[in-house]
Amino acid sequence: MVCGGFTCSKNALCSLNVVYMLVGLLLIVVAAWGKGFGIVSSIHIIGGVIAVGFFLLLIAIVGLIGAVHHHQVMLFFYMVILFIVFLFQFGVSCSCLAMNQGQQEKLLNSSWGIMSNDTRISLEKKLDCCGLFNNSQSQAVFAGDLPLCDSPCLKNKLCLTCGEKMLQHSSEALKILGGVGLFFSFTEILGVWLAMRYRNQKDPRANPSAFL
Repeated sequence: MVCGGFTCSKNALCSLNVVYMLVGLLLIVVAAWGKGFGIVSSIHIIGGVIAVGFFLLLIAIVGLIGAVHHHQVMLFFYMVILFIVFLFQFGVSCSCLAMNQGQQEKLLNSSWGIMSNDTRISLEKKLDCCGLFNNSQSQAVFAGDLPLCDSPCLKNKLCLTCGEKMLQHSSEALKILGGVGLFFSFTEILGVWLAMRYRNQKDPRANPSAFL
């Protein structure tokens, strides 16, 4: 059985908003994982991803309610805000994918440099590592951190640097956030078009003489 134009648009818009809710939750969870792990707290893009995820989740709920009740005002604001979210999400996702390892290293170095010794020791224990980077550029800093390190890995004498672990996980987080965000940002254009189409359709349950 083929559904009518109004019913099909309503069902499609509701389904799309459920997807947006899931995507918003995914962006928030992955970004919070990276931030809470102490990995990418210095990468301010992650804060932007959390904000985009939150607004996407919020506007998806508004869109879902507006679609169910065919609420003209809610659907109008849904279209406007969803388009703004698309612009921000597209920009943030591209930034996540464009950030290379060298840029991540610079951000981690600058963040490590402003940390207190207690914060560094706490992070080393949490990640089970010692120092940030053991290379020619960071040799002096690494030499100063090593005597203070009290990580469990010292017992086995097989400690990785915290920079290696951070880069590994930050790269994973940025790729996931960038890829998911960029892919689903294009579906938001579909959501705007679908909401516009659905908003201009006549509800068969409404009074035929009602103004739309």
